[in-house]
Amino acid sequence: MSTKQQPTSSSSDVDQRYAVYDERKRKRMISNRESARRSRMRKQQHLDEMVGQASQLQNENNLLSQKINNTTQLYLGVASENNVLRAQLAELTDRLRSLNSVLEIVSDVSGLAVDIPDIPDTLLEPWQMPCPIQPITASVDMFQC
Repeated sequence: MSTKQQPTSSSSDVDQRYAVYDERKRKRMISNRESARRSRMRKQQHLDEMVGQASQLQNENNLLSQKINNTTQLYLGVASENNVLRAQLAELTDRLRSLNSVLEIVSDVSGLAVDIPDIPDTLLEPWQMPCPIQPITASVDMFQC
């Protein structure tokens, strides 16, 4: 009886292959963990940057809102003063007309020639300026308190 001997791989060869396979798997796991850690760090850094930027933009927004409020208050003050001046203009124009009427009556009654000045159109229509319109220059800093 002859028995053929089959080539058997030694258990050390199989163990060696599994050891190499396990070593590769272990290195891949370590590499994946390190990659995930770096990814989390980048994500956290990006989040921190975005939070900082949001805070900075909020501060700028608050500053601009404050400037808008200050400018609005100044505008309301100027508009109010402008309304007062318009009312004074109307009152003074009416007074001038009344005085001119009195002068006309005095002139008619006395027979003396009285020079009665005309009411300038700029008083009646202040938006029509007699001189060429000059550009109004403004700067950003003119409304800062």
